[in-house]
Amino acid sequence: MEGRPVKELCLMVFNRAPYACDPANTRGRLHPQAESATRSAFQRDRDRIIHSTAFRRLKEKTQVFVAHEGDHFRTRLTHSLEVSQIARTLARALQVDEDLAEAAALAHDLGHPPFGHSGEDGLAEAMKSFGGFDHNAQTLRVITLLERRYPEFDGLNLAWETLEGVVKHNGPLMKPGDDPATLPWGFTAYEDWRALELHTHSSVEAQIAALSDDIAYNNHDIDDGLRAGILQLDEVMELPMVGDVFRAVRDQYPDIGTSLTIHEAIRRLIGLMVNDVLEETRQRLAASRVDSPEAVRALDHPVVSFSEAMLVQLSAVRRFLYANMYLHYKVKRAKEKGKRIASELFGAFLDDPALLPTEFQRKADAPGSPVTARVVCDYIAGMTDRYAIDQHRQLFHVEAWR
Repeated sequence: MEGRPVKELCLMVFNRAPYACDPANTRGRLHPQAESATRSAFQRDRDRIIHSTAFRRLKEKTQVFVAHEGDHFRTRLTHSLEVSQIARTLARALQVDEDLAEAAALAHDLGHPPFGHSGEDGLAEAMKSFGGFDHNAQTLRVITLLERRYPEFDGLNLAWETLEGVVKHNGPLMKPGDDPATLPWGFTAYEDWRALELHTHSSVEAQIAALSDDIAYNNHDIDDGLRAGILQLDEVMELPMVGDVFRAVRDQYPDIGTSLTIHEAIRRLIGLMVNDVLEETRQRLAASRVDSPEAVRALDHPVVSFSEAMLVQLSAVRRFLYANMYLHYKVKRAKEKGKRIASELFGAFLDDPALLPTEFQRKADAPGSPVTARVVCDYIAGMTDRYAIDQHRQLFHVEAWR
């Protein structure tokens, strides 16, 4: 196939649905670049995300459990890989661009700080007077500015459709006529933010990435919670749908033990949710009669969705996880420590920018200034759990001198 145009290669891979994004007809990149002879625009974007520093750091960033608490719990990296696997499956079944769905899935958590949502809470409080902090907005900042891998530009210079997919994977960020001041700071700080059409829904591929995130974390939080001993199997068995699946596995395989029972039940639950999304989405696509990506964006509702019945079941699962796992005292203790570390690091660096590494000192200015605050925020948001703990120890613990 050597020498064939990228557009022709793309058409050979699969029969593309009319509502799929076409990498051969992308709206382009902020900094124009020649096309690759071997990869589509969205394949290049996926590869750039995988090779980024921010993506590598996800291996030691909290999902629910702090990254160093156990080798078998999910981190942001393993979660992102699991989301991308589900996204590719859904994209293939719906005949849309797998690479774009995968790129949005792999990039969706790049802006998360250490210690998960507790680290985000710490930075959000610290940044209240300086424009705020939002992990989705930080993701946009990472991929358009903070990653420095190319001599011609800052950021990853991703295609418009990939940027849109990352930013709007959870839906529109504003309504037509809304005041942009209501947006998190990171979106309006991006120089070309208006071109992302933040008032519309995103592509089918980006919507797939969002639902894949839901499928992954709901199932894998149950898995991690059971294996950590925070959730009890008898409690899980009382949940609608989830309990039915676990009981079915036990009835079919009564002697396989707890670990294999969990594996098999989680596998079946993921399959149930994937099939539900496919059935509901196909019905919505047929009813809406969309025939282009633009028609999908123009709708007043998403086309990729769970069924109403599944949404009821998932609501019960989320309430259960919130009450029994996220509020569990062991999880809350770890979250409180993470929030405190992020907050105390921010205060120390804001008051004395000379404590920052040299490359960040060059970007900062006076102590306590908005510029310095944003530099400090970028520095802390990019940390892994382990690095943040080490930096806090060096600044606040006398035993670190030994």
